[in-house]
Amino acid sequence: MSSTPSPTRTTPSPSGTDGIAWVLTPLLELPGVVHAVVATGDGLVEAASDGLARASAERVAAMTATVHAAARAFTTAFTDAEQPRLAQTVVESELGFAVVVPAGENTSLAVFTTPDAQLGNVAYQMQVQVAALGRALASPARRQDAPARS
Repeated sequence: MSSTPSPTRTTPSPSGTDGIAWVLTPLLELPGVVHAVVATGDGLVEAASDGLARASAERVAAMTATVHAAARAFTTAFTDAEQPRLAQTVVESELGFAVVVPAGENTSLAVFTTPDAQLGNVAYQMQVQVAALGRALASPARRQDAPARS
């Protein structure tokens, strides 16, 4: 008998290291999404859902980098393409789906869902959040107003 993680309504940790935990909120509100992590390309946690223990988030971030690198190498082996750009990597198990998408330079977004989650909706919302994250990180710094003259 397999045990499926129950979909908890976790919220992103406000202590996301780069203040980007907000990107996880819409994903965690989707039916079937259990956890989400933003990870660097070298496997460090940038943000994680609250319901995911820190040690687990760190393992997910490390595995996200590994899975992404393996998927890239796998694609290269089939195509001989140098540095193929990945759209998403999906791992299916009896417990659910792990979905990883690139989220900008040296960053990935990963979610874990229950087996009955609507993957099309999850993948779409992941792309929406990646686009929002890209816009937020690319926003120029605001100019401070010139000091008032007396």
